Amino acid sequence: MLRSIYNWTMALADHPHALWWLAAVAFIESSVFPIPPDVLMIPMILARPSRAWLIALIALVASVLGGLLGYGIGAFFYDSIGQPILEAMGKGDSMEAFNTKFNDFGFWAVLGAGVTPFPFKVITIMSGWTSMPLGTFVATAILARAMRFFLVAALLWKFGTPIRDFIENRLGLVFTVFVVLLFGGFFALRYL
Repeated sequence: MLRSIYNWTMALADHPHALWWLAAVAFIESSVFPIPPDVLMIPMILARPSRAWLIALIALVASVLGGLLGYGIGAFFYDSIGQPILEAMGKGDSMEAFNTKFNDFGFWAVLGAGVTPFPFKVITIMSGWTSMPLGTFVATAILARAMRFFLVAALLWKFGTPIRDFIENRLGLVFTVFVVLLFGGFFALRYL
């Protein structure tokens, strides 16, 4: 089953509309969707390494634009949209206490969430809710997402064939590690 899902993802990554799918996933991941764009970005770069920089750029632009949507949700629709999203992630009760501390460390929060597997949507919504200066938010989101996506692109562009061989030969292990990291991020989010 994993092999057929992997083959389907690799075929999708080489599809003529793959860049549009990546842009859509990167956009909604920054505001409401729980799956990171890396799920599409990595196989896309492995399938077409010559497009690594374009793929990273599209992920960056779409992610920052999606981050602006998350910021808007936090700023204008926190009670009706933002709070239910954060409560679903286990952060509803700690929001008031967090609000006062957030803007003191807002730059670092956005940078950390933008670079790591921490759900970026939590920080984008929080940035709007706590009224972080929009310029600080945008500049930090661009920096963080560029660091993340272009680092992944550079590593896959440079070491793509050995990484692809490793993934294809150890697909079960790679899938297990990915799932553990994904759920570990949600677990850490819930209890931090």
